[in-house]
Amino acid sequence: MKDRVALSVIGLASALLVVIVAVLLLGRQPQTGAVHGVSALPAVNAALNGTSAALLTAGYCFIRQRKVTAHKTCMLTAFGVSSLFLVSYVIYHYHAGSKPFGGTGWIRGVYYPLLISHLSLAAVIIPLALTTIYRAWREEFSRHMRLARWTLPVWLYVSVTGVVVYWMLYHLTPQP
Repeated sequence: MKDRVALSVIGLASALLVVIVAVLLLGRQPQTGAVHGVSALPAVNAALNGTSAALLTAGYCFIRQRKVTAHKTCMLTAFGVSSLFLVSYVIYHYHAGSKPFGGTGWIRGVYYPLLISHLSLAAVIIPLALTTIYRAWREEFSRHMRLARWTLPVWLYVSVTGVVVYWMLYHLTPQP
C-alpha cells in the first residue's frame, strides 16, 4: 500500500511540474521589462545542467567501483542540482518567456529535433528520477538498478542536451 501511495504522489507531482512548465512555455505572456533581472539565468541553467551531467557520470563510475557512499552522494547532489535548475528555469520563463531560435538554414533542422527530444525526455526524467531514488531509499536495490539502467542515460541526455540547446540558442545565433 505504501508503494502505491508513494508512486501515486510521484506521478501526480511529476504531472503537475510538466503542466506548470508547459503553461510557462506555451500559454503565458512574459512580463514586459522583467528580462533584465533574470537575464543571467540561462547561463546559470546551462552550468547547472553541466554540473548535473558531471555528477551523474561520477556517480556511475563510483557505483561501478562499488563505492556506494560516493555514488549516493553524487546522485543525490545531481538531483539537488537538477532541482535547482528546474526552479531557476521556471523563474526565468515566468519573467522572460521563451527566446525564439534565430538560426537559419540547416541548423534549424538540427536545433528543433534536439529541442523536442530534450523537452520530451525532460518530462519523462522527472518520474523516472524520483522513482529511482525512491527505490534506493526503500533499499529495493534490485528494482533500483533495473530502473537506473534507464534513468541514467535519459538523465544524462537531458543534462547534456540542455547545455547544447543553451549554446545553440544564445551563442550560435545572432543576438538582437
